[in-house]
Amino acid sequence: MTDGKGKTTGPEVLDRLYKTVLSRRGADPASSYTAKLFSRGTAKIAQKLGEEAVETVIEAMRGDRGKIADESADLLYHLTVLWADAGIDPAEVYARLAAREGTSGIEEKKARKQG
Repeated sequence: MTDGKGKTTGPEVLDRLYKTVLSRRGADPASSYTAKLFSRGTAKIAQKLGEEAVETVIEAMRGDRGKIADESADLLYHLTVLWADAGIDPAEVYARLAAREGTSGIEEKKARKQG
């Protein structure tokens, strides 16, 4: 799928977003919101991620599909900033998800508690 500007809108958009986020590290915080988040540190990045998660939940409770999508996009953006701050490549997360495919959520949680 593509948007009206020729960009693909599938899952690879998250990889492009992550690369953009990485490119903002060390940029001028006055000219980049992402650079401003990085300059404020991990605690602020985590706080913003939490705020976006709560806003997504609120919109889910209200049932507004458009606002849920908007807040979900904000949530994913802030998650990619957190990943970049922690040095986590999205491929690591994708690999963890792939490893869990076909595994019952109940069994997966049990395995985490035991490990």
